[in-house]
Amino acid sequence: MKKIIYALILPLVVVIGLVFANHEIKNETSKKSIPKHLSAAERKAVLKKWEATPDGIMYKKWEASPAGKKVHAGTAKIRKSIRDYTNMEGVVTSLSLPPGSRLGFGVMVRINGDDYILAFGPEKSGKNVLNFNNEFEQLHSLKVNDKIIIRSHSVSQAPKYSYPIVAGDYVERDSKIIYKRAPRKGGC
Repeated sequence: MKKIIYALILPLVVVIGLVFANHEIKNETSKKSIPKHLSAAERKAVLKKWEATPDGIMYKKWEASPAGKKVHAGTAKIRKSIRDYTNMEGVVTSLSLPPGSRLGFGVMVRINGDDYILAFGPEKSGKNVLNFNNEFEQLHSLKVNDKIIIRSHSVSQAPKYSYPIVAGDYVERDSKIIYKRAPRKGGC
């Protein structure tokens, strides 16, 4: 009788041990997955390490090239308006982005004499009952030489493009809002 009880209790003890061990492993991995903020010195070290990679070397060469300097100058020109989220007057120069671009929907604009890519992101394929895409519908009505007011929270650059990339957050034409980016759900 004792042998039968031991035979039943032993597998039970083993299973409980495995459950607890698995629980501790899950807790350890969840603790590791929380990203910690890097200090300034750590960020600088990571940047130095990246600059030694082939991508980093290519980026540094592009930055020093005339095209890279032109893009940096254009970025610096509108940095204050981006930081303060103030109006920038622009003129639509092209209804299409440079060939080979993968920025989604966007147009080319001239702001203060410099050309910029005004990117809005990928067009969603969700269509309404009338088979129109509502998100960028009014933006599709833009024409070359239209004067628009732009507000943005960010400007970026990439060696692939000869122009700074302005994120289209707000666009106004003839004192009418034709696009306003919806706030992100469930976050900042």
